[in-house]
Amino acid sequence: MNNHYSFIGGFEGQWQVNRCEAVIGEPIEPVQKLNVVNAPASQLTQRGTWVLQGFTSNVRYAERHEIAQLRARQEGLNRPTSTCAALIPIKKSPEWWALSQDERRAIFEAQSHHTEIGLAYLPEIARQLHHSRDLGEPFDFLTWFEFAPEHTAAFDELLVKLRASEEWKYVEREIDIRLVKNN
Repeated sequence: MNNHYSFIGGFEGQWQVNRCEAVIGEPIEPVQKLNVVNAPASQLTQRGTWVLQGFTSNVRYAERHEIAQLRARQEGLNRPTSTCAALIPIKKSPEWWALSQDERRAIFEAQSHHTEIGLAYLPEIARQLHHSRDLGEPFDFLTWFEFAPEHTAAFDELLVKLRASEEWKYVEREIDIRLVKNN
């Protein structure tokens, strides 16, 4: 299975863009639609206004018991009722990357409670993290969320809690792209 994904913003795609705003840092060019393709950008025939790419990988900052909790509660993507989505590209500061793995873990979990916060919103909000930093992309992570329309307020609440955490002091660029699945 290919773990490389491309998010193509432009005029075609299975997702209609409802909102595209910079939360922190420079904005991204607004687009009408988004297509998610399970392939690297180098293999794409479709070109859009922009293409962001990332790959799925193992969970990096969670401990075994946290991974077990996530797996027990997390549901997969592409659920028929999940007609709303959000793509949130994030770039962290050089100060974040200068920290050691255990220092980042302490901020991510011990201080910010990232996993604990996320668990409270499962299974209603499905999520997938894509790593982009190692690909030389403009963002370090592409966070993808899917949820039913009736869970939009819960998703907004999740974001408020994460953005108020210690970890978010290290975010230097964040874009919030909200989407609705085309019929």
